[in-house]
Amino acid sequence: MRILISAYACEPEKGSEEAVGWNWVLQISRFHELWVITRTNNQEPIEKALATKPLPNVHWVYFDLPRWARFWKKGERGLHAYYYLWQIGAYFVVRRLHRRVGFNLVHHVTFGQYWTPPFPALLSIPFIWGPVGGGESAPLAFKSTFASVGRRFESLRDFRRRLASIDPLLRLIASRSRLAIATTEETAGRLRRLGATKVIVHPQFGMTEEETCYFANLPSRQMEPFRLISMGRNLHWKGFHLSLRAFAKFRVSYPDAEYWITGRGPESDNLKALARDLGIKDKVVFWGKLATLKEVYAKLAESDVLVHPALHEAFGNVCLEAMAAGRPVVCLDLGGPALQVTENTGIKVPAISPEQVVADLAAAFSRLIGDPALRMRLGDAARRRAGADFNWDRKGEWMNQVYFLAKDGYA
Repeated sequence: MRILISAYACEPEKGSEEAVGWNWVLQISRFHELWVITRTNNQEPIEKALATKPLPNVHWVYFDLPRWARFWKKGERGLHAYYYLWQIGAYFVVRRLHRRVGFNLVHHVTFGQYWTPPFPALLSIPFIWGPVGGGESAPLAFKSTFASVGRRFESLRDFRRRLASIDPLLRLIASRSRLAIATTEETAGRLRRLGATKVIVHPQFGMTEEETCYFANLPSRQMEPFRLISMGRNLHWKGFHLSLRAFAKFRVSYPDAEYWITGRGPESDNLKALARDLGIKDKVVFWGKLATLKEVYAKLAESDVLVHPALHEAFGNVCLEAMAAGRPVVCLDLGGPALQVTENTGIKVPAISPEQVVADLAAAFSRLIGDPALRMRLGDAARRRAGADFNWDRKGEWMNQVYFLAKDGYA
C-alpha cells in the first residue's frame, strides 16, 4: 500500500519521541511504500543514516513553518503552539501530495499526545491514530508534594485536556479514525469519550534485536555496595522526591547502600536540597546529564535495581532498558510502567498517598537487598519479557496486519 506517515519527531540515534517516529518508519517500510512528513531539522541526521542503510521504500517530505513563524517554538508551551501550527501547514502539504500519489491510508505516529489534532487525518482516506498517550494523571493526593512550578504545570496540563474534550475538530478526527491506539487504559478511555469507536492499548516503544543483544550483554551485578538507580529528566512528575524520601527511610537499616540519579532538569536543585535535608547526600550521587546514552547505560550496569516512581507516564523507556539489562524495576502501579512491569519482573507499588508510597518503596528496597536470589530471578524474567514482548520486528508485523484490517473497515 501507499501510506502517509505523520511523524513530526523522527530521528535516528535518539531516544524518546524521535526514536518512536524513526522505528515505526523502519518497521512499516518493510511492508509498504511510505511518504513520511517530518520536520526539516530532522533532514541532516536522517540523510546521514540513509547513506549507510538506505530505505528505498520511503519518500521523505521535509516541512517547517516559515522562519518568521518559528518564534513560537520557545520553551515547553511554545513547542506545543508551534506543533499545532505545524500540523495545520502539514495538512496543506500532504493534501497536494495525496492528489498526486493517491494514498491508501494515513497514520499519525508522533507526537504521541492525544490532545493535539493531527490535521493530516482530515484526508478522505482511512486513518490510524497512534500509539498516543497523555491521558495519564498524577493522583490528586500527590499534587500537594509538587513545588509551585510543578503544580502550575499540572494545572495547565489538566486545562489543555479539558479543552481537548470539547474540541469539535479533535472529536471529528477521533470519530474518523478506523483505529485509535492508546499507550495506556487511561488514554484509551479519553479517546473513547472523544468518539473513537475502535480503541486498543498497545505500547508505543520497543527494542531492536541489536539493542536487545547490547543490554543482554551487560553483566549481572553481585557486589557491594547495593545500588539503586533512577534515570531520566529531573521533572516533578518523575517522582524522584518520593524515592529520595524512601531511600532515606531504607538507609537507616542499610547505611552502605547508594542511590544514583542520572539526568538533569528543573527539579535538580530541589532534589539536591532534599537529599541534603534528609541527611543522605553522602550516599546519593547526582550525575547530571551524561554526554551519551552509552555513559548512561554504563551507570545502569553498575547498579542493581532501577527505581522509576513516575506519577504519570505513557510508557517509560528506561523501564524497558533496565528490564532488557536484567535489572528488576521498582515503579508505581500507574501508567505505562505498570503495563511493562509484572510481578515476575519487578515490584509495583500502589499510589494511594505520598506517605504510603514512601513506606512501600522503602520496603521494596529492603526486600530486594535482603534477597539476592530474588533480584536474579526478577532480572532474568525481566530480560526475557523485554526480548519477547517489546520486539520492534514483531510490532512491525502487528502493524502490517492492522493496516489491512483498517483499509477494509476493521470489522
